[in-house]
Amino acid sequence: MDIKKESRTGKQIFWQIVAIILLNAIVIASIGFVYENTATLSSLGSRGQEVRQIQRKLQNLGYYSGSIDGIYGTATQKAVRTFQKNCGITADGIAGPKTLLYLGLGTGTSSSTNGYSSNDIYLLAKVIAAEARGESYTGQVAVGAVVLNRVQHSSFPDSISGVVYQAGAFSAVRDSNWSVVPGDTAKKAARDAINGWDPTGGAIYYYNPAKTSNRWIRSRPVVTTIGKHVFCK
Repeated sequence: MDIKKESRTGKQIFWQIVAIILLNAIVIASIGFVYENTATLSSLGSRGQEVRQIQRKLQNLGYYSGSIDGIYGTATQKAVRTFQKNCGITADGIAGPKTLLYLGLGTGTSSSTNGYSSNDIYLLAKVIAAEARGESYTGQVAVGAVVLNRVQHSSFPDSISGVVYQAGAFSAVRDSNWSVVPGDTAKKAARDAINGWDPTGGAIYYYNPAKTSNRWIRSRPVVTTIGKHVFCK
């Protein structure tokens, strides 16, 4: 018997086993990585609590009229796609991170307020209640989005209070509408706007054409119309 040859063969088998173990570990880790990064995407065929949250949110917004059953069927997919089209994001019918953010269901350490205080949220809700309480829910979020777009725009104050109280910015601040206490709908609309939902597509102005004859505001480039309000830049 050739002891050296047998020893070499034993070593070869040992390292082959090690290589197989390492390869399997890499494959398992890769599968885990893929699953971890796709498990939060709800799409056709998905089931669970996240789907129920999506259905409930879409139902509240008027996009979905089916059962809150936690099953991502064709009706839920259609509602998600319609919502995405309205928000100006990719309409693929998949509730990915961006769609969840626009629905106000995003996650993260600051996703609920994005750095804004409870006073900021209340003030934004107050503007929404005063300016758009007769509008659809999307229309209410849109008014909140305009305020936030101004905060980010170099031509306006860099805070919600600064934008709201800027001279001549919002007529409701100076009339009886400002005494309206914001309800749950206005508060929720404020949070959705802060969470990133902008139905206006970046508008920084809006007006009701039935109530204004101002030539300057009517000359602004129109982005979209939601309910009675025309949103523009």
